[in-house]
Amino acid sequence: MKITKYVPRHMQPGFPVGNLDEALNELMGWNKGGIMRSWAPDVDIAENPDSYEIHAELPGMREEDINITLNNNVLTISGEKKREIKEEKDNFVRVERSYGKFERSFSLPNNITGDRVSANYSDGVLKVTLPKAEEAKSRTIKVSK
Repeated sequence: MKITKYVPRHMQPGFPVGNLDEALNELMGWNKGGIMRSWAPDVDIAENPDSYEIHAELPGMREEDINITLNNNVLTISGEKKREIKEEKDNFVRVERSYGKFERSFSLPNNITGDRVSANYSDGVLKVTLPKAEEAKSRTIKVSK
């Protein structure tokens, strides 16, 4: 499987920017309401002999705020990272942490055993294990006369 770096749509070369206001909002990470845009977690995907593994960085989230669905060989991880409620006396000079809803979808190969998919969340990392079907696993075939 080829390794590709995920580049959010708004950061891809040639993404259309209509006017100066939109360009400034894009640069500052604001939508029209002045609120930070939604985010997407970084994800690594590994292929093992028996399975695929997806690791998604979701620091600061709770298990109950993460949703995983598998439908027509498309795995979707979604959820919402809620902003911490702080007192107004915090005069931030810079805010880089992202909050809001996210959704990432991945087209899977046909050799996944959907009813055996499992997920666990530990130390801010979600791990989804997607077992391969028996017929898809690599095996040695003996040549006979």
